[in-house]
Amino acid sequence: MDNTITAILLGILEGLTEFLPVSSTGHLILAQAFFGYDPEQWRQFNIVIQLGAILAVVVSYWSLFWRMGTGFLTGQPEALRFVRNIFLGFVPAAIIGLLAKDAIDVMLGSPMVVAIALVLGGIAILVLEKTIPAREDTGVAALSWKVCMAIGLAQCLAMIPGTSRSASSILGALAMGVGRKTAAEFSFFLAVPTMLGAATVKIFDEPALLRGEALISWTEIGLGFLAAFLTALLVIRLFVAYVSKHGFSPFAWYRIVLGTGAIAWLWLA
Repeated sequence: MDNTITAILLGILEGLTEFLPVSSTGHLILAQAFFGYDPEQWRQFNIVIQLGAILAVVVSYWSLFWRMGTGFLTGQPEALRFVRNIFLGFVPAAIIGLLAKDAIDVMLGSPMVVAIALVLGGIAILVLEKTIPAREDTGVAALSWKVCMAIGLAQCLAMIPGTSRSASSILGALAMGVGRKTAAEFSFFLAVPTMLGAATVKIFDEPALLRGEALISWTEIGLGFLAAFLTALLVIRLFVAYVSKHGFSPFAWYRIVLGTGAIAWLWLA
C-alpha cells in the first residue's frame, strides 16, 4: 500500500479509536499484523499522530480549559478543584508508566495480547453497564479527590495493549458512581497530560525525531497528524452525546467481536 494512503488511514484510525473505549494502540497493532507493514518504520509516526488527537481535545474544550486555567491562577474554587482532579488522575499513570516501561514495550509487540484484552475489556463494560445504574452528571470539578485517584489507578490498566486508556478510565469512573457524561469528559481531559507525557517520553527515546529526522517522510506524518486531529474532533463531539443517552454497550460488543475475530485469525495464521 502507498505510504501516503497508509498514513491517512492510520491517522483516521487513531482519531476514531483514541477516545472511544476500544483501544487505539490495539487497533494500530492489529493493523500492523493484518496488513503486514513494518511496525519499526511507522513507530515514530504513531507517536506524532497521537499529538493530533490530543490537540482535538484542547480545541473541543478550549473555552472550558481557558476558564479553568484563568480561574486557577486567580484562586477560583471550582477551577482549583478541576485542576486538582486532573492532576490526581494523572499521577498514577505517570509513576507506574515510568516504572513499568520495559514490560509495556514487550507487550506492545504482541497482537494476541491485544486481541484477548479487547474481549476481556468488552465483557467488563457489559458487566458494569448491567450492574451499575446510571448516575447524575455532576461535572469533573465536583468529583472528590478519592474518586479521581481511583480513576487514575484504573487508567493504568491501559498499559496492557488492547485494554484502552479511555475504557479503563471510564469504567473506573462508572464503578465509582460517576455519571456517563462526566466519566467520558474526565477521560478526555485526563488524556491530555497522560498522552502528552507518554508521547514526550517516547520522543526522547527517539533521537532521530529530536534531530528532525524520521523513517517516514514529514509530509506523511503531517497528513496522519491532520487526519487524526480532524477525526478525533468529530468523535469527541458525537461520543459524549451518544453515551449520555445510550451507554457504552455497543462499544463492548464491538470489542468482543473484533477481539474474537483477531484471536481466530492469529491462531490460524
